[in-house]
Amino acid sequence: MAADNDGEYTSGTWEERSRDINFADFKFSITHHYLKRECAESEGKEDDGKEEDAFPLAMQDLLCMNNDFPPRAHCLVRWYGVREFVVIAPGANCEAIISESKCSLLLSSVSIALGNTGCQVPLFVQIQQKWRKMYAGECQGPGVRTDFEMVHLRKVPSQFNHLSGLLDIFKAKIGCPLTLLPPINIAIRFTYILQDWQQYSWPQQPPDFDALLAGEVGGVEFGKLPFGACEDPISELHLATTWPHLTEGIVVDNDVYSDLDPLQAPHWSVRVRKADNPQCLLGDFLNEFLKLCSRKETTDEILGRSSAEEEGKENSDITQALSKLTEPTAVPIPKLSVSNMMHSARKRIRRHRRNDQSPLNNDILNSILLYFFPDSTLDKSDPIDSKAVPQKAGGKSDQDKETEDYNLFSTLKSAPWDSLTYRLALCVCLVNFYHGGVRAVAHLWQEFVLEMRNCWENNYLIYGLPPGPPDLRCCLLHQKLQMLNCCIEHKKARDAARKDASEENGLPAPQASLGKAKESWSDSEDEFFECLSDAEEMTDTPADGVKGAGAKVKPEGRLQPHGKLTLLNSNEPLYIPVTQEPAPMTEDVLEEQSEVLAKLGTSAEGAHLRARMQSACLLSDMESFKLPQVPEPLRFCKNADHYVLLLRLLVIIDRASAQCFRRQSERDYVEEEVSDEAGRTVVQGSLSARMKIPGNMWVEAWESAKATPARRQRRLFDDTKEAERVLQYLAVQKPSDLTRHLLPCIVHAAILKVKEEEALEDITSVRKIVPQVISHASKMLRHPSPDLKKLEDTINQITVLEATIARARSLRAKFGLAKGERGEDTEDLEMFVSSLLEEPEVAIVGAGRGPAGSIIHKLFVSAQRAALLAPLEEEAGRAVGSDDRKPAGSSIPDFPPPAGREVLLRTCVPRPAPYSKTLPQRLFCVLMREEFRLAGAFSSDTSFF
Repeated sequence: MAADNDGEYTSGTWEERSRDINFADFKFSITHHYLKRECAESEGKEDDGKEEDAFPLAMQDLLCMNNDFPPRAHCLVRWYGVREFVVIAPGANCEAIISESKCSLLLSSVSIALGNTGCQVPLFVQIQQKWRKMYAGECQGPGVRTDFEMVHLRKVPSQFNHLSGLLDIFKAKIGCPLTLLPPINIAIRFTYILQDWQQYSWPQQPPDFDALLAGEVGGVEFGKLPFGACEDPISELHLATTWPHLTEGIVVDNDVYSDLDPLQAPHWSVRVRKADNPQCLLGDFLNEFLKLCSRKETTDEILGRSSAEEEGKENSDITQALSKLTEPTAVPIPKLSVSNMMHSARKRIRRHRRNDQSPLNNDILNSILLYFFPDSTLDKSDPIDSKAVPQKAGGKSDQDKETEDYNLFSTLKSAPWDSLTYRLALCVCLVNFYHGGVRAVAHLWQEFVLEMRNCWENNYLIYGLPPGPPDLRCCLLHQKLQMLNCCIEHKKARDAARKDASEENGLPAPQASLGKAKESWSDSEDEFFECLSDAEEMTDTPADGVKGAGAKVKPEGRLQPHGKLTLLNSNEPLYIPVTQEPAPMTEDVLEEQSEVLAKLGTSAEGAHLRARMQSACLLSDMESFKLPQVPEPLRFCKNADHYVLLLRLLVIIDRASAQCFRRQSERDYVEEEVSDEAGRTVVQGSLSARMKIPGNMWVEAWESAKATPARRQRRLFDDTKEAERVLQYLAVQKPSDLTRHLLPCIVHAAILKVKEEEALEDITSVRKIVPQVISHASKMLRHPSPDLKKLEDTINQITVLEATIARARSLRAKFGLAKGERGEDTEDLEMFVSSLLEEPEVAIVGAGRGPAGSIIHKLFVSAQRAALLAPLEEEAGRAVGSDDRKPAGSSIPDFPPPAGREVLLRTCVPRPAPYSKTLPQRLFCVLMREEFRLAGAFSSDTSFF
């Protein structure tokens, strides 16, 4: 007989192949099911079978005892133990085969086909309604045949409701004389279902709704996403008690008495039934947040126009403005700055909303703003002192920045962990779910935009954003906020430079203030110049930067001399100039510029115009380079000697990793070794061939460049204009637009939350799926307009992971592992719980007397006491660690009646006559409350029949 490995049917891989056929104008679906095995092993067994003229493999499987009751296999595998078979079933749109004549015709056709082809694979035909799972089939071999028959009833007949009655059916069916009947092998499995967990309640703590709605939430609470299931994700626990190898006469089970006590069963196994689509907090948050993307209203339409704005509109008659200003009794106009006026308007808006019960409670709004801007508690009276405010997002250390989780934002194109954009996403998600939906989101966004304008007007660096230009790896909203912060940095640096220049020139405080006021009016102009004080020496400066004869030479724009490099034909050192930084850009502006440049075409005129548009930064560098090189006269411009120096300087400084000059065109300066007059080898540099072409744009730029310091040049980056552009962009965003911007951040936060929670439970399956979710999400979120339907699939994947972690916590709580309690059997219980999550069914070491079995026994006892309303005295009478048997006088069983009983009977007898071959016979019985099924496989010798 076949020698199978234990659990092969469960651990192995089942495969199937299907195709459709037509028989007698009826459409059938034929499916081949088989257990995938190693080719060498399979071929070896087939060869052995041919040599020995053995029974078909299916007949050998009928008696195999190593794979009884497989938890994950086709029902025919469980009932008949076959590893390979073919099923013929009616097509998808065809009616079931109910007529007895049709069934007989189909079975006879199957028998003829097996005989003609010599196929030894069992062939089954599905008959009756599909929900009944009724099959009839046949398997043929050389001189033998096995008939697969089935009985299915609604109720269990009373005479067959125990082992004795089933044995009578089996003996009557095989029809073997008692003198020739060997002992019948018996395998029994009872299944008990636990649904009421009693004191082992679901450990998920519900959110404190009173605290949330009363405005008592601290600022730090807004940075946490909820996690866990709102209901127990484990709905049932199925305990299977198995007696695998019994023989007739060893066990008694009839209508009067039974030896089948589950506590005495040698094998226990457990599987859990998961709740269907349990409600999960994180999944609900993400789904509600995603729904905002479908809203079409603007912020003004959602919040409505305030009465203050309507009143101002009614009283705003521009024709009467001048007369009101010239009236003798007119009220003097207060001297208000723009920031003061905005602050007053903000107070009016908030006062009006407070009276009309605004969507967001003031306490909650203040808590959120404090969470956004924790630096607001610091003294900001001096804008320059705000440099002390930490700008590193989240305060992460350098070691943390190297971790995969910290750099996850670049994969998902979101924002760094704990940055302002990241916090904004968390708060918008929380406000949308708990504090009023889209109206509260619109209110929060309006307040956020006002705070951004306040930071710009008062030179407050925005907390939670790293310094520097926009990071194109992040989402567009984060880039916009970085751009605004960059504008504030430039504005602060410019104001500080003016202040230092005034102090250096000895300008009195009033004049300094006046000069600063004058300069502030030119912030939005394309060019700006420092105001000259009375103390400065008023001398004419030529365009080339060299002052007239007799004038005091005071070169400008010098940063520092560059090593030993000197000017041409002079011992004067070559100075590194102070240059302007290139203008930072966000990805949408870069895309717009690319489109404009692409529209210029490929003609010579278009290429020339495109090159000139891209040379603004180069021209600024050239002008900055010319000025510091004094007193060297710039008389070699036409020969491009200084341009050679410029290129050489660019190459050297770039190689030296200096921070002051940018590389422009290193390949246009060519160095080669030549021999001088003395015969020594020296390195000589010159322009490349393309730079010597007449009318070269780079050479023209050098010749047209004036010696101008960076502080007097046209600004490459107009921070005032860019800041207003960013603020306008933020102001016109709808709640749906805001949600789309923040989707990458909220998915990022959700994935980090899942990884954080998984680390506490150590679930292998979750750890394997998380990278797949990240890969799937990154492909969509990097698209400017991601498909919301596919994003919903990603959110569903995250919800599945959340439910899996919740199941792990539920099981750990039920087995005493939730609170970190340690004991002698803790390690075994940990392995048991982990296996229960990963495998369809887990064997319990020690059965009912092992550590896991003892806990499960107590769970059933508690459920029985609660179900039958047992008195407390009797429940207290069962001491922990006492004997497993029921105490004297107890009328309440430890276990409920089994929900399902499975009995497997096997033997080998000669059939149909006493002189026939001894062949395997098998009967699988299923007894449930509303189902009675007999699946028999009866073999016959066909040599003489």
